[in-house]
Amino acid sequence: MTERAEVTVTDHAGRERFEALVGEHVAGWITYGRDGEVVDMQHTVVGDEYEGQGVGSALVRGALDQVREAGQKVRATCPFVKSFIEDHQEYADLVG
Repeated sequence: MTERAEVTVTDHAGRERFEALVGEHVAGWITYGRDGEVVDMQHTVVGDEYEGQGVGSALVRGALDQVREAGQKVRATCPFVKSFIEDHQEYADLVG
């Protein structure tokens, strides 16, 4: 059984990406662009050493939660983010 990593998600606005941190290490990120109040999540990357540890899902969940908290909407250009939202309908209201 693969161990799940403890992930912290931060918005690194200067680089236009949400970052997944495992400890002090950047384990992955979602690049984005902004169009007014819509955050276009464009591409998700997870480091090979973190595959299968739930980092990608924790990253998307954390990014979507931050978008919701900011009162914004999401455009899921990234297929991984789009699939995550389809599988987790509690985030469907963010699509705009």
